[in-house]
Amino acid sequence: MIKLRPEKLAALLVGCTLLIGCEGSPPTNLDLLILGGILVDGSGEESSQMNIGVQGDRIAWIGEDGAQSADTLDATGFVVAPGFIDVHSHTVPALLERQRRMNEGVLRQGVTTVVGGPDGGFGPEMIRTVIEALGNSGSGTNVATYIGHNAIRENVMGEDQQRPPTPSEFDAMRTQVREGMELGAVGFSTGLMYEPGMFSETSEVVELAREVAPFGGIYDSHVRNPVHAFVESDQEVVAISEGAEISGKIGHLKAVGLHNEGRINDVIDLVESARSRGVEIVSDQYPYDGAATSSLIGIIVIPSSMTDLGGLRASGPVDSEAAARFRSMLVDPSRRTQLKEASENGIDGGFAWLKATGYSSMRIVSSTDYPELVGVYLSELAEEGQDSFDAVMDLIAGASAPVNITLGAITEEDVRTLMIQPWNMIASDGAYADGSEAGRGHPRGAGTFARFLGHYVREEGVLPLEEAVRKITSLPAGFLGLTDRGRVEEGYAADLSIFNAETVIDRSDWDYPQRFAEGIVHVLVNGTPVLRDGILTGQTPGVFLSLTRVP
Repeated sequence: MIKLRPEKLAALLVGCTLLIGCEGSPPTNLDLLILGGILVDGSGEESSQMNIGVQGDRIAWIGEDGAQSADTLDATGFVVAPGFIDVHSHTVPALLERQRRMNEGVLRQGVTTVVGGPDGGFGPEMIRTVIEALGNSGSGTNVATYIGHNAIRENVMGEDQQRPPTPSEFDAMRTQVREGMELGAVGFSTGLMYEPGMFSETSEVVELAREVAPFGGIYDSHVRNPVHAFVESDQEVVAISEGAEISGKIGHLKAVGLHNEGRINDVIDLVESARSRGVEIVSDQYPYDGAATSSLIGIIVIPSSMTDLGGLRASGPVDSEAAARFRSMLVDPSRRTQLKEASENGIDGGFAWLKATGYSSMRIVSSTDYPELVGVYLSELAEEGQDSFDAVMDLIAGASAPVNITLGAITEEDVRTLMIQPWNMIASDGAYADGSEAGRGHPRGAGTFARFLGHYVREEGVLPLEEAVRKITSLPAGFLGLTDRGRVEEGYAADLSIFNAETVIDRSDWDYPQRFAEGIVHVLVNGTPVLRDGILTGQTPGVFLSLTRVP
């Protein structure tokens, strides 16, 4: 019988003499009063018009009238919701730099907490660095982290990773998992698609995941082979969670590739089956029909012996000299064969995008030279009798500017089918966004939550607003064990997102992925306005959140 993670304790009740007044009377010592807003409290229940009082870093009062404060925010006509929680964020390393610690691209989506270290990325030392940086300089957002398998495996095993760990190495890895949890990590994450996690056995991951169970931690997975073994890879998440007796999350779940179209329903059945027998499995998803982005050159793996081609990894325009070198390769069978082997199979069995996802999973999203090819899969480029790799090389050689692709194309119907599942959250998988007109990156970093609320909720009606807000507030907070976040409720942390439901929208796209979102009016983090009337205040009240942090 599976032992479920215990229900997280409710937020500590605050005595009437401290915050909320006795017998329901409004407090007289509020620091901030938010007036006239439409309260969507994160529970999924119907909205209502309420005023909200903040004292210190807590929500001190919710009511219709009678409270007073020296400072007020007029939220008339706006939605007042809990601050959004991004359970899969790659922005945390940027926050270590003082000039980027505001995390503006995230704040302008209404996000107040980011969870870093997904995909197995953070070891104990990185978590210490994050805690120290937040303690010294603060941040525009709160930060929680996972303790990561890939980082630990590399710490312990060094460069010799294509094997199981020795018993002593395994003990050292267990120790580092526990160390991460003692520092306050919310759970254990893996990146089984990438090196060195790809060389691990399921049994290794199960035993390491067991180390987080005494802390009430969870398991978060970038699955092993999401394109060529889609359902089987998600089944591994269930097996690891079940074996470790902890809750599990399938990170950025999606059915990638033409051959997986419609198979999201198989994974939904898999999750429902696990949940029916007591295994808490959830997922997160970004609201886009394409995964990570790259220029076409970015999928070419260049053997170390080809020193003259090292510069072809640059993200800028392909100059005439680079194009000429590619053309020469097309008539040099030996060089072309080496590039094809490395790009399709990896070097010495290592990672390669064409190996991981393949031509039928990659779709062109933008090209100034070939606009007619936007929306075309790489598997559809080759003429009759032509090899797909040769077709890609021809396209690179003929382009004067980058041809940009998504490395994992998804059908819109599958995006929506997953989106409505009650156990599925919305998360960005996004990197730091700077609001510029630069063409680098994926639009999810600047647009995920605004796109979800603006496009899918308001414009398309895929979900009611109340349910949509639950998916980005109380659902992730409850799963992660952030017991005083994710709800607008007296005694909870005053993380609040106040937005115009009629105008909130993403502005980032495949061509301009860094553009900030619109429609988020005010954001409070731990009771402090960080975004007020659409303008950054310069305050950095964000703190490190952990399972053991007492409000």
